[in-house]
Amino acid sequence: MAKALLDFTPAYCVVGIYRLITDPYVRQPVWDKCRHGLVRGAAVAGVWTFFTYKLQNDFVRFFLLRSGSSSKYGGIGDHQILGYEIPLTTYATVMFMSTQITGIIRFFLSRNLAIARQRAWDQVVASRGKTVDFWGPYAEEWTKPPNVTPGGQRWEKWVGGWIMRMVIRNAIITPLSILVPYAGLVFGAFIKSVSMSRTLHAPYFIAKKMTPLEIAIFMQEHKVDYYTFGFAAALLESLPVIGLLFSISNRVGAAMWAFDLEKRQDRFRKGQEKPKAPRTVVLPDGSTVDFAPSKWAKDDFVHDGDETKITGAWVDGDKKESAGGAATTTATTTTVGGEFVPGQGVVEKKL
Repeated sequence: MAKALLDFTPAYCVVGIYRLITDPYVRQPVWDKCRHGLVRGAAVAGVWTFFTYKLQNDFVRFFLLRSGSSSKYGGIGDHQILGYEIPLTTYATVMFMSTQITGIIRFFLSRNLAIARQRAWDQVVASRGKTVDFWGPYAEEWTKPPNVTPGGQRWEKWVGGWIMRMVIRNAIITPLSILVPYAGLVFGAFIKSVSMSRTLHAPYFIAKKMTPLEIAIFMQEHKVDYYTFGFAAALLESLPVIGLLFSISNRVGAAMWAFDLEKRQDRFRKGQEKPKAPRTVVLPDGSTVDFAPSKWAKDDFVHDGDETKITGAWVDGDKKESAGGAATTTATTTTVGGEFVPGQGVVEKKL
């Protein structure tokens, strides 16, 4: 079961939802912390909706959908939900107001929501009966770790700022959700996927006392897993209103994933599993290049004039002269078991 989940990490989001709903040891402390704020927020949101719906419906009709603007966006028309036809203006108004309702409820939950998220993680850890010794030191899983930037890429920090989050949400995601159903949610989840997964596993990294460099290496080595998990988690949390519940269940799922990752880390520490060696590719000039050992790694040769650039997880900066001495190969990543064939890419070496 754990192996299957590790191969498809978005499933941990489903595990988190199931565990939060069915396990009273996890559910009850979270509910006790959020109950009063949720009731107050829902009441205020209901009053706000009752008194402003007509005004906001007129606003949507006049400014967003006026005079044939729907034809500019692919002929958007009325929507059908569960067989019922919903007028476009009604649908757009509901989507427009759903972010406001979510914001109102979030305001009343305020600090209690953050406490509930942390409490959900702590309760899952406690329910597994693990002591602090369970979280061992970081064990390298590759014989040659990738070169990384601690703390994430520069674009992640730029997009992750509160100003850019507000701009993206209000200027891109909300209008896109109105004009193209659910497209805004998918776009927003894609943007937040990496930062979301890093945030959800922050308690795991702290428990293991990992350095920023170790965190960056670990996330790079499991890049696809973190991207897919973060995307699924961000997509669930982007849903109006119910996304607040998923922001707690995702912590539960992240904790369950952390347990399975730590079991694998323990096998590396004990020598039961050996660090994965790179996959070496032989170039036409006889030189070799090592690629990341992950099955998801992309072996890519980019031709730029007389220079062939090899892209991937590692950046060495090594340059090797070809047989003729004219062209150079920049080894920006380094695999044994393959051969680079012009026009075919990397093919398996025949023994």
